[in-house]
Parts: sequence; structure tokens; C-alpha cells
Amino acid sequence: MSEHRRKPPQPQGGGRAAARRGQSGSSSGRRAAPRGATGSPADSYGSPSYGSEATGPGGEERPYGSRAEARRAAQKGGRRRTADNPPPGGRRGGPGGATGPGRGRGRATTAPGKKRFIDYPRAGKDGWRRWVPSWKLVSGLFIGFVASLVALVGISFAMVQVPDENKAANSQNNVYYWADGTQMVATGTGVNRQNVTIDKIPEAMQWAVISAENKSFYQDSGVDPMGIARALANMARGGQTQGGSTITQQFVKNTYLSQEQTVTRKFKEMFISIKVGTKLDKKQILQGYLNTSYYGRGAYGIQAAAQTYYGVDAVDLKPSQCAFLAALLKGPTYYDPAGNADLDPAANAKDNLKRSQERWSWILGEMHKDKHLTDAEYQEAIKAYPKPEGRKATKGMTGQISYLVDTAKKYVLNHSDMTEAQFDQGGYQIYTTFDKKSVNALSAAVKKVQKQRLDPKRRTLDKYVQFGAASVLPRDGAIVALYGGDGYENGHFTNNADTSGVPVGSTWKPFVLAAAMEYGTYKTDGEGISPLSKYNGNDKLKVRNQDGTYVLKKDGSVFYQRNEGPKPWGYITLRKAMEQSINTPFVQLGMDVGMSKVRDVAKASGILDSSFATLNPSFAIGTSTPSAIRMADAYATFAASGKHTDPYSVTSVKKDGEELPGFTKPKPTQAMPENVANNVTDTLENVIQNGTGQNAKALGRTAAGKTGTTDSNKSAWFVGYTQQLSTSVAMFRENPKDHELLSMNGTAGVDSIHGGDIPTQVWTEYMKDALKGKNDPGFPDATEIGTVQDEAGAPSPTPSVTIKPSPTPSDTPSPTPSETTPTPSPSASESCQFGGWDPNCNGNGNGNGNGGVDTGGVDGGGDTSPTPTVTDTTGTGTTRGNGNGGFFGGQTG
Repeated sequence: MSEHRRKPPQPQGGGRAAARRGQSGSSSGRRAAPRGATGSPADSYGSPSYGSEATGPGGEERPYGSRAEARRAAQKGGRRRTADNPPPGGRRGGPGGATGPGRGRGRATTAPGKKRFIDYPRAGKDGWRRWVPSWKLVSGLFIGFVASLVALVGISFAMVQVPDENKAANSQNNVYYWADGTQMVATGTGVNRQNVTIDKIPEAMQWAVISAENKSFYQDSGVDPMGIARALANMARGGQTQGGSTITQQFVKNTYLSQEQTVTRKFKEMFISIKVGTKLDKKQILQGYLNTSYYGRGAYGIQAAAQTYYGVDAVDLKPSQCAFLAALLKGPTYYDPAGNADLDPAANAKDNLKRSQERWSWILGEMHKDKHLTDAEYQEAIKAYPKPEGRKATKGMTGQISYLVDTAKKYVLNHSDMTEAQFDQGGYQIYTTFDKKSVNALSAAVKKVQKQRLDPKRRTLDKYVQFGAASVLPRDGAIVALYGGDGYENGHFTNNADTSGVPVGSTWKPFVLAAAMEYGTYKTDGEGISPLSKYNGNDKLKVRNQDGTYVLKKDGSVFYQRNEGPKPWGYITLRKAMEQSINTPFVQLGMDVGMSKVRDVAKASGILDSSFATLNPSFAIGTSTPSAIRMADAYATFAASGKHTDPYSVTSVKKDGEELPGFTKPKPTQAMPENVANNVTDTLENVIQNGTGQNAKALGRTAAGKTGTTDSNKSAWFVGYTQQLSTSVAMFRENPKDHELLSMNGTAGVDSIHGGDIPTQVWTEYMKDALKGKNDPGFPDATEIGTVQDEAGAPSPTPSVTIKPSPTPSDTPSPTPSETTPTPSPSASESCQFGGWDPNCNGNGNGNGNGGVDTGGVDGGGDTSPTPTVTDTTGTGTTRGNGNGGFFGGQTG
């Protein structure tokens, strides 16, 4: 560029910029104009606007060194500018105005004087200070929040309705459906509720509730803030909210809100309770509470409770009875002395009675202490516990329907978050797995055999005999039928199909064999053993621990395991021992495998933890007490080649047309190796063909099963299956007063009842009908498994035994075996006892069956056997009804 065209530099402190500053009357204190403000080309192009930004016009160092700093400086400066003094280079004109080269820079400070309604992030602050709200903003937001909250509370308070006891807590029917969708029964509690006025409720009942639950009822506002705080804290920790409610809050919950335990519901309860406290007097609130509370047995309200438990009107209740009913409000499932073990094992009759008596006594004591009972009234009330009447059958709940409903209800409560009280209010449609034809067939089979074999009018020992049975689909888990007892209408309220307390005896032995084939013994280093392994089957044998020492009794003497009879079997295969149900081989086998392994196999097959007995030697022969449902389900695992599916009785539940979650079909799991299960099945086929279960051959199709009998002949079982159906049948006697098991020696006019007798007969009658018209698919072939691992002392087989899968055994049992002592080496007949497994047998051997008599010993240990050191005193088969080991095993099952 030519020299003559270059504009001379402006003198410092002069020029139009200076003149402008002079005109503004503020030459001091102003910052230098930004680039472009003078309109000088040097400012716009020759300056560091497009080069270094460290210097300003004329080469002076700028007071900031980056665009961000320039922007912040411009923002600060913009706050002090006015409309009459716009920023240089702005739209008001000048060489750097709207059309000048400085236009882009001037935009950083446009509209600088405009104030925001909420100054956040804060203008005029640098760095982190821009993000710290001012006290004006904080206080403004707080005031706004409080004002909104007050307005919301006010509007909500004005709109909320005070609950009406006559319109709330109304019961509806629950409708149950068969597996085919047809209606089974509609049952509910709507007729079992009647409101009464406060003058018809005895003062003793009113004060019993107040003394027990809310002593400050007549003084408080209806809300307990500290109680609510505790409840919320419990919820935050994942616990329950109980203990945070006054009587007013309980009334509100009963009549207006759901029973769900949530923070939202708790706040609603508190809020509505405040209004209830302002609109209703205390007598009205107490009346509403007593009329809407649930007392158990389907009874809503004090009038229904008085009729249900004592057969009187509420007005006629005595102080002692009032204290009992007040105790029920703590939770009828656990305070009804009749027990409710079908819902929870902890709610058995014995424990419930103890809890009820303790709380009844405490309530009377509190009433006396609070001066609501005189000394004389207290002494009269505490004199005797007012035992209520027994349960009664309701409309439609007769025959097996009552037990089907009981089982389905229990399943629903265990697979949802609703309470029993909420469920009993009704309105649910429950679709079950029960097949009407199969249920009727099972009931008919029990009745037929009872009529043929039992005569309680002529034989005293035939009294109090009971049956429990269940039938489950293998590979599916659906419960298609069950037999729970004589029916509610006959005073039998315990579901024998879904409760425990009855030891299963030798039906437990297949789990011992399965554990041995899967895990081996301590001698085989984890390698499974063959069912052709030999163990000593003689009576009265010492049992060894894995370290070689003998098992001792509590007094230090040696424990001897007994069989039912003294027959000297010698060393026999496990297959033979299963066939004849001999105890001693399986007790020692269980010790060699490890009882914990046996328990693990049983648990994987479907047996619940709550039903397991102590892990002592007798554990191997059935001191555990699972329910009939669980035994049928566990044997279904063998039928399904090792696949286990949890038993279920409900396919769906609907309420107001909506399907409730939690009722999807259980998924199968592989409980044991396929070939282990198939070998157990092969062994149990032989039990029916040649052993103690020969009465089941009358079924006329391929089946497998096992008999079981317990100490003192107190229970007898048969559990058997085909590929299509697994069914268990239990028979026992029990004292109806204390539910103690009684001996069946002499029952049915015979010396003793065995699993191969009446239980097998019931099983066969039912399975014939249930499987009528269905094909006979047989079972999968069992292939060679494990190694022959004989017990120490067993002779070597001569000739050697070849392990091969067993063909279907002959239908013709062999003659009764000789009672003479066998020689140490196995005889040819014993070597060939498996119907041709050994080619040297020419296919002629078919075992030493005894015509179906269970001579293999008392299945579960002879009652003459001394007790080993570790004894299971709860699983000896002397008492039932403790609720352990049912279908679900309690609120967890």
C-alpha cells in the first residue's frame, strides 16, 4: 500500500473519541473504547482483532486477554450503560455502528439494561459465584413453596370426604374357577357383616380396645406424629409400618384406604384422620373402628365377630370375651386359637393359643390398671380363658371344595402383597389348576377304600383314621387334584393335603439313592455309585460315621439300626434293599454319602426347608414331614427325568377386570442329572413289579413308586407316578383334641398298616380313573450309571455283575424268600434277581417279591431301636399339625 494513502496515527488522548468522552462530561473513570469504536480501519482490521488479542489500539496492552473475558467485561460494562449512552459500536450510530466493521463486537453488549425476573445464573458475578443463588431468590422460592403447599392442603382438606362405615369395607364374593374355566364356587363374607351402634357395643369392649391400642384416644387429635415418623423410618429401612396408627387412623385405613404399606398411603391416612377428628366425635370414630375391623374367620365388625366366636350378639359379650376379641385385632391369623397353619406354619393351633392367652391376660391387666375394670370385675374376668367355638363351614364350602379353596387362597396370599383381610373383602376371580373330574375321582377312591376296609362303628381302632392326597402334573407342576379330609361340614378344618406333621417313612429312600448316584460316597471321591452296590441288610446293625467310628447314643452306648423284622438279608444290592424297603442299607448309605447331600437332593426336588428333620442316621429313612402336595411334586421330578417345577394351584387372579401380577407359570429347573432320575425310576418300577408296592400292579400300566411306613405304625404312605401324573397318598390316625398321631396297629382288623396296603389301594383306584383313556408311554431307558461300590465287608460277586438297563420286569412275583440266613456269597437267584440284567441269568430272574407285604422294616426306623446321639425329637412322627413343610412352607413359600 502506498505511503500517501496511509492514514496518519491519531494523537493519544485526542480525536473524536476524546471529544466524545469530553461531551459526556466523564473523561475520567471510563475505560478505553473497544475496538471498532473509533471507526478507524486500523482499529477494525489493522489491530489484533484478527491477530493477537493481547493489545488494543495503538499497540497498548488490553485489560483482558480472551474473548470470554471480553464478554464478561462487556456484560459488566453494559449494566452501567443507559439508552442515552449506548455502547460504542452499537446500533445508535458511529463508524463502528450497524454498518461499520465493529458491529460484531458490539453485539456482546446489546440490551444490557434489561432485568430478568429470576436472576439465575447471577449476572455481574464471576466463576462459581454466578451459580450461588442470592438470599432474595432463596427466600422467594421458599415463601412460594410454603404458600403453594398451604393452598394445596387447604383445597385437599375442603375436598376430602369423611369415611362412612356403612359404605366402606363392604364384602363381596370371591369366585373360584376350575381348570376348564367353569365356576367352582362363589364364597365371601358379605352376609357376615352387620353394623351396630355404639350403645350396642359393651363398654368393656370399647375400653379393651382403647387400653390395648390407643390409651390417649379421648385426648389425642387422632394422629400420632411420632408414631407416623417411626412407621416412615421403618419403611425407609425396609421394615413394616405397624405401630404408627391411632384408632382414628385405623378407622380411616379400614374404611377409606387400601392396606398397602407405602409412604403415600401413610400421608393420606394422616391427612384424612385430621379431618375425621374435626368432623366426628370420639364415640362415632370408635363405633366405626369396631364395625369395620377384621376379626378373622371372615368376620368383619364386632357383631359378626361375636356371632362367629361365641354365638351371641355383641351387646351380650362378657368382659373376658371382649378382651379375647380385642386380642384378635393384633392379627387374627396368629391370635385365633383354632390356628391357621395352612397360611403360615407359625400360625399353628398350639402357638396361636399361647399367644391369644398371653395377650388376653395382658389386655385385662391393662383395663384393670386403667381403672376400666374394678377389682371384682377383673378377678371374675381373669378366672378362665374364654375359649371360643370351633370353625364353621360357610355356604358352598363343603366336601373337597373347602380344601381346594383353602389351597388356592394360600397360593394367592403367598404370591401377592395383599393381606388376608383385604382378600376376604372379596371381589376377586381366582382361576385354578384343579381338574373337576380328577378331584372327584380322588375323593371317590378314598371313600371306596374307607368303606371296604374301615368300620369305626365296630372297631375302635378304626376311629380317627385320616387320609391326605395330592396329584401333580410332571414337567408342569400344576396340582390337578387333592384330598384334604372329610370336609369342613364334618368339623375337619385341617387340609391334610397341604399340611405336615406326618413322617413320610421309606418314601424318602429314593432321595438317598439319588444322592449316592449323583455325588458318590466319601470313598469314591465324588464319583457316583451304582444301584447294584451291596450293603449289609441284616437287622440291628451298628452304623458307622465316615471316620470309621460308630454312631453313639446320648448315653455313650452304640446305636443300632433296626429293620421291621429279624430276617438276615446279608449283603444285598441297593436295588434289592429298595425293592424290599430294608432300612439298614440306606441308613449306612446315607452316612457314607453325607446326610447334607441327601437333603440337598430332596430340596432340589421340591421339598421345603421347613419340613426337614434333624440330620441324624434316621434322616435317611423318612423322619421328615413334607406335605402330600410336596411329595407328589418331588416324585414328579423323577418322572420328568430330573426336571423340577414348583407346584402351583392358581393360573390367574382378576380384580375389577384387571389381571393381578405374580401368577405366571413356574419355570422348570434341572434338579438332578437326567440319568440319575431315570435310574431312580427304573429302581422304583421294580418296587411295584417285585417288591412292597405290588398292589399297584393292578393299575395295568407302566408305573414307579415307593411305600413308606413309620415308627409304631403311626403313618403309611404310597407315592407313585407315570409319565403323565404323580400322586401321593398318606394315611394316619390322630387324636382330634391335641392332633397327636396314634398307632395304626390293629386298624382295619390287621396287625399293622403298611404303605403297600391301604395307601397303595387308594392310589391305584384313583390312577385308574384319572388315566382312563390315556396312552401308556412308559419311561425313558435308564443307562449304566456309577461304579459298584460295596460296603466294607461285602463279598466279591461271583460271577461278576454286569450293569445294564433293566427291561420291564415280569408281572409274576417270585415265591416268598426263605427265612434262612443267606451264604456270604450271593446265590445264583440273587445274582439274577433283576430279570435278566446279567446275561448269565438267561432272563429268568425276577426278584424275591413277597406279594406286596412291606417286610422291609418299619420305614422310618423301628420303634424298638435305641436313639442315636443326635436325635430329631420333632420328626419322630408322634405329633402332627405344626404346619411345617406344607405346600408353601409359610409366608415365604
